[in-house]
Formats: sequence, C-alpha cells, structure tokens
Amino acid sequence: MENSYISLSHAIKALQEEGYTEDYNLCDAGVENKGKKNIHIATELEVVKFYRFEGMSNPDDNTILYVIETNTGEKGLLVDAYGMYAGNVPKDMIEKLKLS
Repeated sequence: MENSYISLSHAIKALQEEGYTEDYNLCDAGVENKGKKNIHIATELEVVKFYRFEGMSNPDDNTILYVIETNTGEKGLLVDAYGMYAGNVPKDMIEKLKLS
C-alpha cells in the first residue's frame, strides 16, 4: 500500500490488485457491501488507511477513499465526498470514518 497516489482511479486499481476488491457504500445502517448485499456496522470494520483526493478545477470534486477490512475477512474500498453528506449515516459510523 502506497503512501499516496496520483489519482483516485490509480489508487483504486492498485488497491484492488492488493486484494481490496469489495465495493462498499454508506447506508442508513452502516456500510453496505454492494456485491454481497450485506451490511457492516461500525464495530465490524476497521479503516486501514484513507486517501484524500482534491479536484483540480472544482472543489466539489473532493473525495476520500477508505481502505476497509471487516471482522469477517472482507477487504474493500469506500469512496465518499468530503464531509459525509450521504443520508442518515449512524453516529458511530461517522466517528469511525472521522479523519483526524
């Protein structure tokens, strides 16, 4: 795992090659594995690393890529906009994904 990547697409490709192949989305209950149709709550996952990407021409293009491992052995990626604006994300999940 690199310390930085030149773009979001390069990071996703490299991390998928390292085995982070699951695709996660934030949802009202936590983090959903889109392919397996299961949901993990905050206590069931660990954010291994995160990467920030800033749009060159538009501040609205800012994203964060979370590298996630779950207690069931799943390894995958979650892409989100800065500030976690999506829906009613549980407070414990917001705390888990909070960047220090």
